[in-house]
Amino acid sequence: MGIITIEELPARLGGGKTLAGLDLGDKTIGVAVSDRGLSFAHPRAVIMRRKFSLDAAVLLALLQKENAGAVVIGLPINMDGSEGARAQKSRAFVRNMAGLTDLHFVFWDERLSTVAAERTLIEMDFSRKKRAGKIDSAAAAFILQGVLDRLQVLGVDAWSK
Repeated sequence: MGIITIEELPARLGGGKTLAGLDLGDKTIGVAVSDRGLSFAHPRAVIMRRKFSLDAAVLLALLQKENAGAVVIGLPINMDGSEGARAQKSRAFVRNMAGLTDLHFVFWDERLSTVAAERTLIEMDFSRKKRAGKIDSAAAAFILQGVLDRLQVLGVDAWSK
């Protein structure tokens, strides 16, 4: 369907749908999915990137299994607010995905999400090796939780849609 704003998101989410969050990396795609009440973000296993068509098929199957109604994409904006090459890659990924699905996509500023996710994993006493396998999905959960918190501020009641 295409790209929408966070303010448009409540009207696009049908009742009982979840919201997915993605942290796009060069080697992996971190994935998180909300509960049906749109309150909490739950990390899922990362998708190892190979080729766009394969990545898209795996991702779309996961989104269908998780009953996702829309997808939040972390947009890697530079600290000065500008968009660099990584942000352009994220935008290109969404343009390509939008041609394959009816799902709506929302961009969300992901500045410092990986740093915050890593701090949380360190606080949970994960070893460096274990953190490496979980960091992208933890970052996706951090991104998604930011959106879910914003939806709460906007007064979204997931069960009234």
